[in-house]
Amino acid sequence: MRYETVVIGAGQAGLSAGYHLAQRGQPFVILDGADHVGGSWLNRWDSLALFTPASRDNLPGVRFGGGYTFPSKDEMVAYLQRYAGQHQLPIRLNTRVDGLFGEGGGYRVTAGTESFEADNVILATGVHRVPRTPRFADELSSDIVQLHTADYRNPAQLQPGTVLIVGAGNSGAEIGVEVGKTHKVLLAGRNVGYLPIDMRGWQGKLMFPLIWWVWENILTENKKPGRKVQAEALQGHSEPLIRQKEKDLLAVGIERVPRITGVVDGRPQTEDGDVLKVANVIWCTGFLPDFGWIDLPGLDTSGRIATERGSVTGQPGLYVLGQEFQYMFNSHTVGGVGKDAAYVVRQIAARSVLTSSGLEQARSGS
Repeated sequence: MRYETVVIGAGQAGLSAGYHLAQRGQPFVILDGADHVGGSWLNRWDSLALFTPASRDNLPGVRFGGGYTFPSKDEMVAYLQRYAGQHQLPIRLNTRVDGLFGEGGGYRVTAGTESFEADNVILATGVHRVPRTPRFADELSSDIVQLHTADYRNPAQLQPGTVLIVGAGNSGAEIGVEVGKTHKVLLAGRNVGYLPIDMRGWQGKLMFPLIWWVWENILTENKKPGRKVQAEALQGHSEPLIRQKEKDLLAVGIERVPRITGVVDGRPQTEDGDVLKVANVIWCTGFLPDFGWIDLPGLDTSGRIATERGSVTGQPGLYVLGQEFQYMFNSHTVGGVGKDAAYVVRQIAARSVLTSSGLEQARSGS
């Protein structure tokens, strides 16, 4: 099967790309391995709520609705499904892509026994796919329940006793506050600080439009403040807590401990040498990119893929959407990815015109 453009991933990035491709009349198909649109959102903990309010969670062409509330993951899945249906986007579900190769000046995408040829490919899979845990995690005693945030759903998965949460960023804080209501919680990791305003109340409602404007117009890779923040983000520096405050952690009895550096006799050890007696460990240590299924000469798939506003360096016709700080601070957010998608699709449309013009010239000269 041949398509002008193949979009890999039917989440917010892929759907945004599909909208703009459809608006320009560009032939395309969206491939996704899940059995329904937005399926990756269901692989999160039960109580997850977006960090951005519903008023800023709009994809192009359809408003989310809900005003200044923080949507749940189930509400986000319902919105994405409604979005795909309303725009009648051509989506192939249960089609898990396992290979991307160069072919005849274009690309070949494989999914099991199926093969798709394309002039353009948009990688809209999300870049953080493989749960990251330290090597010494395997040394923990078998009587300790271990979960990564990719596997954690709710406190019912935990056994009685102390819970160690490794990673003190937003995920660790959110899960810690939830688990702290039923278990004693130790939170390991650097204190990343928190926003000086309460995002959940009137302060957030008043200030968030300004915050969003700064994210979208000042913290961009073509401006000095944006390049500085981008460099810090790519070096792994954690952003401050967006919704939780230190008082929220203290209110449920969370105790901070230094970062975990190893295991002694099956128990986690802090950098200060303390060995912690815990019954559960939740690894809130993030994810690693997984582009190992891409086989293109000259493309480094070991980490973040280098792009210029989404156009992959050295790979004409290959694009990425949804990377952290792809162009602006909020490029990876639901409400931010649409702007990048519009830019990428403009590049595809321009490339299509050039390709068509070249073919016409070739025919005229023959």
